[in-house]
Amino acid sequence: MIDRGHKVSAVNLWVKSRPAARVPLGNLGQGLTPFPFPLIFPQDQHEALLIDRLGALGIEIERQVELADFEDRGGEIRATLRKAGTEEVGSYAYLAGCDGARSRVREVLGTGFPGGTYDHLFYVADVEAAGSPMDGELHIDLDEADFLAVFPLRHTGRARLIGSVRDDAAKDHEHLNFEDVRGRGMQNLRIEVKNVNWFSTYRVHHRVAQQFRKGRAFLLGDAAHVHSPVGGQGMNTGIGDSVNLAWKLAAALKEPRSSALLDSYEPERIAFARRLVATTDRAFTAVISTSAFARLVRTKAIPAFAPALFRLPAMGRFAFRTVSQISLNYRDSALSRGAAGKLHGGDRLPWVKIGESEEDNFAALTSMDWQMHVYGHPTLELRTLADGRKIPLHVFPWGSGMRHAGLRRDAVYLIRPDGYIGLVESAGSATAIGTYLSEKNLRTIN
Repeated sequence: MIDRGHKVSAVNLWVKSRPAARVPLGNLGQGLTPFPFPLIFPQDQHEALLIDRLGALGIEIERQVELADFEDRGGEIRATLRKAGTEEVGSYAYLAGCDGARSRVREVLGTGFPGGTYDHLFYVADVEAAGSPMDGELHIDLDEADFLAVFPLRHTGRARLIGSVRDDAAKDHEHLNFEDVRGRGMQNLRIEVKNVNWFSTYRVHHRVAQQFRKGRAFLLGDAAHVHSPVGGQGMNTGIGDSVNLAWKLAAALKEPRSSALLDSYEPERIAFARRLVATTDRAFTAVISTSAFARLVRTKAIPAFAPALFRLPAMGRFAFRTVSQISLNYRDSALSRGAAGKLHGGDRLPWVKIGESEEDNFAALTSMDWQMHVYGHPTLELRTLADGRKIPLHVFPWGSGMRHAGLRRDAVYLIRPDGYIGLVESAGSATAIGTYLSEKNLRTIN
């Protein structure tokens, strides 16, 4: 992803056709993650990468296949698929509805999708262009009309434009083309568009499904929640849903007694989705508001104060944690237990480097399986438990930076396959770990 993506070093804010502020981003998340920088990796390229990876694993994506209907029979899902004009009925263990804002899965489940739709019409265009904003940095026009953001792509001279459509042009949105939106925003940023690879319009919604699960059927991504593009959280949130559900499905398929893990999917993800939609709603309303106060904040206050705020390390780290979603926790989940210092069950495992080497504690997480971590010295009982349960035990020599990250010396951290802490045992006791594993019917997935 990093090789194919584009690191963004700064955000530039424009007001009245002139650069008003530059906010350096760089490595805002230094010390929080092996990837402390903002990265732009477009959805279509992301999809191509995932398809390549699935192909390498022997999994083929079937196109031109439509889910017509399904029925949850308790022990299985009976689904009717339409392929090339014919219908096929099959039996499946579970159904994951990743079928977008107009989800057929959500429709059959009958779960509501409360929220609303903003009046404004927006467009996205993939272009080849010239001009000062085509310098590899992010540029945003904060003027009073014709909002426009320029997202650089890896290839020089290519960018994604996201902008608002004027009310007079939006009336006939079904027949809009790029020429209809060549407005003030592009003039303000001095962009010369040479070629349009593709162009699309859309309306922004703010909705969260009332349920993310019914029986053996689940909702993920835009089928479960839609919100404004402010903060670039949409695709990341859908991927978060998928990772959360995937390892629980894998566990349930391998060991039916572990199927209770699936009960945690909805409460863990729906709470975050509701907070995210509320937050992006407030931010989006501020961006598009035409009130005098909102215009003052956009055109005067933000350019004046944003660079200074982001020079404060605490502010930069807060912004990075929020946008990268690494501040997300599942402390209220039924799977979360225990605490040691400021770390609780349900928190994301902190990233730390091991000594003076280039190694870190996240290398072990690539297994996407249950594991135990001890930073210091594990007890003999814990080693015996790990061997008996066949759960990997990773022991890291204690370092001063570990306490700063929130870790406690000799405590045991039982790590979920998605990198979150299931159980913290501050005393390093093997008994508490063993009890937790037995209660949840947990075992390694792979």
